[in-house]
Parts: sequence; structure tokens; C-alpha cells
Amino acid sequence: MLEIQRIRQEKDAIIAGLAKRNIDASSTLDEILALDQQWRTAKTSLDQVAAEMNQLAKSIGELFKSGKQSEATSLKAKTTELKTQEAGLKEEVNQLEEALQKLLYTLPNVPNEMVVKGKDANDNQTVHEAGTIPTFNFEAQAHWDLAKKYKLIDFELGVKVTGAGFPFYRGKGARLQRALIQFFLDEAIESGYEEFISPHVVNEASGYGTGQLPDKEGQMYYIQEDDLYLIPTAEVPLTNIYRDVMLPGPDFSIKMCGYTPCFRREAGSYGKDVRGLNRLHQFDKVEIVRIEHPDNTAQALDDMIAHVSKLLDKLELPYRILRLCGGDMGFASSMTYDFEVFSAAQEKWLEVSSVSRFDTFQSNRLKLRFKDDKKTTLCHTLNGSALALPRILASLLENHQTENGIAIPKALQAYTGFSVID
Repeated sequence: MLEIQRIRQEKDAIIAGLAKRNIDASSTLDEILALDQQWRTAKTSLDQVAAEMNQLAKSIGELFKSGKQSEATSLKAKTTELKTQEAGLKEEVNQLEEALQKLLYTLPNVPNEMVVKGKDANDNQTVHEAGTIPTFNFEAQAHWDLAKKYKLIDFELGVKVTGAGFPFYRGKGARLQRALIQFFLDEAIESGYEEFISPHVVNEASGYGTGQLPDKEGQMYYIQEDDLYLIPTAEVPLTNIYRDVMLPGPDFSIKMCGYTPCFRREAGSYGKDVRGLNRLHQFDKVEIVRIEHPDNTAQALDDMIAHVSKLLDKLELPYRILRLCGGDMGFASSMTYDFEVFSAAQEKWLEVSSVSRFDTFQSNRLKLRFKDDKKTTLCHTLNGSALALPRILASLLENHQTENGIAIPKALQAYTGFSVID
């Protein structure tokens, strides 16, 4: 959530920044500033009434002590009037504050100055490419055909038991899935991330804290009886560990990681792009999350990009890194880098990771701050997929296929216990 003080001071810069997302925020900002002025006026009046009541209470006490009963009683009548006035002002302040909060929730984060204006994925910038796209002297098969051939994943059984987008992994497919999870966790721990096993459901406050609510409410699975949401990513519970936390000083760098299943309704998704593992309602992912001093954010983002790059290098997969344009970024992000792996059989790029910085957008919602020279300052938050399993698994199957089976990258063989699927 954008800070109200920033909106007061940098309105024109915010309008220009949100224009990169193809959003004209001028009228919303005007409405926010008008509500803010009304709130401040009402709050000032409330504070004045409270101060007057405190002064009257002291005066009444002194008058009673002095035996001036009639004068004290007269002042008590005025106190009653002020209490009525105070109650009305409190209600007005609360209503204005609630209206202001709702409006602030509608504004996405302002893109970083490095982010270019753009409409959609076609306007993203490729900043790095690595690896070699494989060529085959045989007809390459898509991962859904390979999964069926080698009995790795059963999509039909998932439809029977639950529905589309909830596959069963079996045999070496299940072992490969577990191997990838453990590999990603071990790599994260080696890079200094502390591992957490978090809940798979969160409350509404947690959803608002990281920006999933109200923006993505329709994409989250909701448990109405308990007022809880299934998590779309481990980012939500991990970042919310620090909701309403004041860090004691400026010397901090908090690095967390966690494996969780992720649940997304993916409402409106259809067609060939959702076939097989390309888009699921339930999938596994290892997430890395960082909480940083504002001075460290840029370096932290670079470190996270390097970490994901190392994982893909070890998996021997061809990939590219894209800096997203304003129109393709997530609601809470100020800058996002997507990693895409080339799918040799489908002959297209598949997104396997997003690494983002949010600056103070999440921490303002979370009330996550630190003390610095006797003042309080908002922390910066970042997170990234390291990595998401479905498309990584799809890419491994398709890119490492041979005429006689599927070769397992050397880095994974100690985890799988086998070097080939045949």
C-alpha cells in the first residue's frame, strides 16, 4: 500500500509511475488527498475536544477541592456536551479512515524507474539468456506424453478424484518431484536462507498484508466456514511472520525459504497453454523471501536473481531473464524479473520463476518497521520462486529426453537415486 505521506509529497511522480501500468491514477489520488484532508481536519477537532475535556476535568477537580460546588457542576454539564461532540467526531474520523484505507488498497505499487511502460508480455525486456536450446534427431514429445509413456504423472486420475489441474505424481515422477523440492531447499539453505514449514492456510489479515487481498480475492480458494484462504504461495505466510513487528535496529537482513503446495483457482484459464503441467490449481514451490534495509534492496534483488540462475544452470536448462514492463507486473511489485525456460517439445518459453522487490508496499500494510536513530522506518520486502515445480518438471522431461528415456541432470542424481527414466 502506498504511504499517504508519499502521496501528499509525490503526487505527480506517482501519477507518472502508474502510467507505466497504463493506469490514470489522477482522479483516485485527488479523492485520496481530499479524504485525507477531511480526516486530518476531523482528527484535529477530535484532539482539540479531547484536550479541552482533559483541561475541564482538572478544573472541576480543583473547584470541588475549593468547595465551589456550583461552578464545578456547571462545568460538568459542559463536559457532557463535549462527550457527545467527541463521540460524533470519533465516528467521523473512523468512517473517513475506513474510506481512505479502501481507496489506498485499490492502488498498485509504483514501478521502479528501471521499469518501462508497456501493455503486456510482448513489451517485456530480455536482459539475459543462458544455456543451449536442445535439438533432437527424433520427434520430441511433449511432457504430457512422456509422463504417460513412463508412468510419471496421471492427469486423468486427478480429474477423477478432484478435477482438472490436480494431477497425481507416481513412481519415478513422484521421486523426481521430491528430489527437486529437496534440491531447491538445500540450495537455499546453503545460500543463507532459514527454512520454515508454514501453514497452508492464512487469515484475511495475512492476505491483505502481502497484497493478495483485495486484488486477487477471486483467484484464491476460500474456506467460508473458517474465514481462511488457501495460500497461493509461501510468500504469504512467511512474510506475515513479521506483520506488526518493529525490528530493533537498522542492522538486519532476514532471509527465509519454505516449501509449500500452492493453490490457485486460475479462473478464466483455458486452451492449449494450460495443458499438462503448464497451469495447475495445485502445485509445489520453494519460495525465498527477504526483509531488507532500504539501502540493501537492490543488492538483495541481484543476489536472488543470481540464486535462481544458479539453480537453472545446475539443472542444465536453457533459460532467459525478462524484466517485466509496467503492464505485466503484479499488483504489489515495484520491479519483477521473470525466468523462462525453453520447452523443446512445445517450442515455447515457460515461466518458472518471478523474482520481485516490493519496497515499502507490503511493509506499509504489514506495519513492518525498524528503529533507526530513534525514528521508525518501513522495511523493504522481496520474494522469488526458487523454484516452481510444474513447469520445471515439464522442462526437465522435454529438454532432457532421449530416444531411450529421460536423462536426469547430474546435480539431481544424488536426490533421485537414479540417472535415467526409462
